[in-house]
Formats: sequence, structure tokens, C-alpha cells
Amino acid sequence: MPRYLIERSFPQGLNIPQNEEGAKVCGTVIANNAEDGVTWVHSYVNPAKTKTFCIYDGASPEAIRRVATRNGLPVDSITEVNVLNPYFYRA
Repeated sequence: MPRYLIERSFPQGLNIPQNEEGAKVCGTVIANNAEDGVTWVHSYVNPAKTKTFCIYDGASPEAIRRVATRNGLPVDSITEVNVLNPYFYRA
């Protein structure tokens, strides 16, 4: 399954509380993604909470866009990526 880096902008800031409400929001995203066979692996958030960089597994960029629309999430860019493990190069 291809892996993608999705860049998103949140001009007003992203606020997902670390409580039951935030868990529910994340659970809804996960369930919506599953309808298209997309998996949210994890995300990075800048300190201002205005940008996220999310790692997703999915069949195609189109599937990633479909679930983003379903979840009401912006998409600035989608880049297919591969893992580069620096420890592989140890002698």
C-alpha cells in the first residue's frame, strides 16, 4: 500500500483537545478513512498549530482526497513517500 505525506493548513489553528471529545473526533476520522481503505498512521503539528504533516497509507491520492473531504479537512499537498531508515546504513 502506498504511503503519503499530506500537508494541511489551519489558519485559525487546529484544536483537538486531549480528552474524550478529542478521542471522538479522531475516532470519526479513522472510521471515515476506513470506508476507502485509508489508514491515518500519525501526524506532526507545528508549534502554532497552523500546519500539520500527516502520514497516511492509502490506495491513491484520490482516496486520500475523498476521505479528507468526508472529514472536512483541508489538503494543501499530497506527496507519495518511502521510509528512509538511517540505521540501515550502519557499518
